[in-house]
Amino acid sequence: MTSSHKPKWTFILIATAVLGFVIQQATSPFWLYGAFFPAYIFQFPWSFITAIFLHSDFTHLFFNMFALFFFGIQLEKMIGRRRFLFIFFSSGIIGNIGYLLSASNPFTPAIGASGAVYGVMGTLATLAPFMLIFVFGMLPLPMILAAALWIIIDIAGLFAPSGIANGAHLGGMGVGIIFGLYLRLKYKKTQSSS
Repeated sequence: MTSSHKPKWTFILIATAVLGFVIQQATSPFWLYGAFFPAYIFQFPWSFITAIFLHSDFTHLFFNMFALFFFGIQLEKMIGRRRFLFIFFSSGIIGNIGYLLSASNPFTPAIGASGAVYGVMGTLATLAPFMLIFVFGMLPLPMILAAALWIIIDIAGLFAPSGIANGAHLGGMGVGIIFGLYLRLKYKKTQSSS
């Protein structure tokens, strides 16, 4: 299931998030119109997408883009550009819905690409479960175990609010895993019919 295309959208999405962060710094507090507030989803429906490209600070931006760079390049090469874009945006949107369903305060905004990035990781964990990665920069784990660890951390986080949008992470990861399973099934059917 390897695409012949070189990754393109991974870099465009990273550049868009960096640009979004720069605009955010220059337009404070007007960037809040792009943040995802559960209480205002009908007034600001575009925030399901715009919030993906906003980040709370440089560290938040850096770690999301670092993960998107490494996992995104691998997944985009594996499944192609259109599918990669689909999983990124659908995971980001469903991630925001996950935050909507789990937020303790509907007036607290969620921002960041975490839901979308978790979707990319979930798809990659399903398609390449034994690909070795370094969790927290030092712990070597197969992708499938790393994804399981992140899921456990986020489920625990739902019961210990910390300012992290655990519901967004879980929503994005769930979409990624489902999409990965769909692609595996489709690939198996193609193989068996040829």
